[in-house]
Amino acid sequence: MGQQKRLPTTLDAAAGAAVGALLAPVDAELARRYPGDPGTRRPVHTVYVPAESFTAGTVRAWGDAALAALDDHAPDAVSFAAVLGLPEALAGPVYERVRAKLEREPVEDLRIDFEDGYGGRTDAEEDGHAALAARLVSDAYRNGTAPPYTGIRMKCMEAAVRDRGIRTLDVFLTGLVERGGLPDGLLLTLPKVTYAEQVAAMARLLTLFEEAHGLHTGRIGFEIQIETSQAILAADGTATVARMIEAAGGRATGLHYGTFDYSASLGVSAAYQSSDHPAADHAKAVMQVAAAGTGVRVSDGSTNVLPVGPAAQVHEAWRLHYGLTRRALARAYYQGWDMHPGHLPTRYAAVFAFYREGLDKAAARLAAYVNRTGGDVMDEPATAKSLSGYLLRGLDCGALDPAEVARLTGLTRGDLESFTPPRPAARPGAGPGT
Repeated sequence: MGQQKRLPTTLDAAAGAAVGALLAPVDAELARRYPGDPGTRRPVHTVYVPAESFTAGTVRAWGDAALAALDDHAPDAVSFAAVLGLPEALAGPVYERVRAKLEREPVEDLRIDFEDGYGGRTDAEEDGHAALAARLVSDAYRNGTAPPYTGIRMKCMEAAVRDRGIRTLDVFLTGLVERGGLPDGLLLTLPKVTYAEQVAAMARLLTLFEEAHGLHTGRIGFEIQIETSQAILAADGTATVARMIEAAGGRATGLHYGTFDYSASLGVSAAYQSSDHPAADHAKAVMQVAAAGTGVRVSDGSTNVLPVGPAAQVHEAWRLHYGLTRRALARAYYQGWDMHPGHLPTRYAAVFAFYREGLDKAAARLAAYVNRTGGDVMDEPATAKSLSGYLLRGLDCGALDPAEVARLTGLTRGDLESFTPPRPAARPGAGPGT
């Protein structure tokens, strides 16, 4: 092959170097602010239980209660599919996977609640519950019974409860350290955040704790709960969420939408406080844009309609929860809150149906992209990354099997992960992989 002919140009290497020098600070800022998703497993939900009710058997009890609800109100795939409107082709695979999930791993993310779900306790009682939580969490990780993610929701940084929240956090974290160290799946939730300074204060507390115990800086991350109007729009008219992420100093792992506190702060009547209210959609859209590219993940909230009572009432609550979960998934909110064991069947049914119904098309598109064989959609690299992320999330939660994904795409899990550029370091508190 002959030597390539040099085309005439005007700018020399010095021009490119000058532009590079000009943009070097921007390059560094982009890398710092927008490192991308951490690539770790993302839980499909967070289960909140009051601290005084948390025991070593809580997770298994939730799974057993969820299985009992299926036995009582949808004992087979046909009846469950009829309640939720699942197509016949999905009925069997979804139902079987839901039951298997409830038997094997009923809870993916557990938060022991010292805030709204916990009240009227003396300081001595709260100290005792925080110390017990540390012991039970440590024991569960040691014996292999812990969910992939576990932690506490402390009280907020407002003056009236600040000292109590800090003490509970300290008792819990110190207890974990003294019993062998902080688990990889540790997650903390800071509720009712209104100012970025409250986030900065939380980050400072964690820095002091790390320094005291010789932990590397940034080891402990935390979630920011968006429950007030000021968390979305500041008094000066600027958006607050992005400032909160920055104030966390790289420690923010998630933004969690608080359905009822946020709705109430806007004056929404109790009957209309739901995760599909227009006010909720606006708040979550702001959260989503602020978090995009930062590695901070957005979680939807919960429903307070519990699947209890006679079969007709349970079925109605199941349909509501299933529909809200499917709606959230379509809007790229891949996590939500579950407040009752009866929500677990429909959480997993919605998640499994979402990934299974799109498996064939997503796999075909990704395979076509990899093999450059065309198809009826011309995908970009960003879409290939999205397709691989979709399949990975389906694998992580148990909706999909590695063998079927490999058969349909010709790709291994490692191949799928290669579509996401490696990050310099995992975000603190991001938790375990699969």
